Amino acid sequence: MSQYRPSWLSFRRFAAFTTGLVLSLMMLGVYTAATGSGLACSAQWPLCDNGLLPQTIPSFIEWFHRLVAMVAGFFILGTALWAFSGDDLKTKTTAILAVVLLPLQVSIGAVTVTLNGLIPGGYAPSTQGAHLVVALTIFTALVLTTLRAYSTTWTRPALDRARLASIVALGLVPVSVVLSRVFTAVSYSPAAQAGFYGVSLALFAALVAATVWLGETPASRLRVPIVAALGATFGALLLGRDLVFYTPAWRATNTVLFVLVSLLVGAVVWALRRQDTPVRQESRGVSGD
Repeated sequence: MSQYRPSWLSFRRFAAFTTGLVLSLMMLGVYTAATGSGLACSAQWPLCDNGLLPQTIPSFIEWFHRLVAMVAGFFILGTALWAFSGDDLKTKTTAILAVVLLPLQVSIGAVTVTLNGLIPGGYAPSTQGAHLVVALTIFTALVLTTLRAYSTTWTRPALDRARLASIVALGLVPVSVVLSRVFTAVSYSPAAQAGFYGVSLALFAALVAATVWLGETPASRLRVPIVAALGATFGALLLGRDLVFYTPAWRATNTVLFVLVSLLVGAVVWALRRQDTPVRQESRGVSGD
């Protein structure tokens, strides 16, 4: 089959595109929910406005979200099928996990706009939370698949890659804060919510990459604060949805989560810098001789 495939199309690029597509889909899903468009199709699924095509702008937003979700589903399936043509067990495992969770995610999405769409006041928080958790699990599985796909092409040492991923994550934290509900100077509009999730998911992916790459170095103990930062980021992602009544206490909790992420990732960046100092000093000594 490889003779029918363009030379530029490799598995790692396909996996990376699928991961980016799922990130975009999650942003679109957040925007759809934030605008209330999820209920615009009169609690119908998979139809919309008693037909296949939408009749209003809100219905179009929901319909377009479903269309992108369908395309993303085929790409997720394609990634898993392509992974099975290789020999790496971990790549196969993470790719198939994304496929296994896909029907569950589709089912929760259908419930969100039908049964729970009929509840006064909007979607049920439990269903929204489950929808986000399953989506994030699929996204994480695809990030791991992509990292494994690129594992044979890295030219930088694992320590340098882990440091770079940590620095990227640290740089994304303030952007995420500005777009979040914590930073009241910026309206938490549907567009801001989508932007917050886009940045925060990129932050989450960078932390996953740092965790994986640290495991390949003598500094693997630093995975502990990175995993803790992942947990705090996950908490901030949950609070970004309307799962709780956002009181000052919850805003304070959200702020603490962001501070924790900054401190934990900052500590890892600092520790990695110190970890590299003896290596650089030794390199200078050799060149000086």
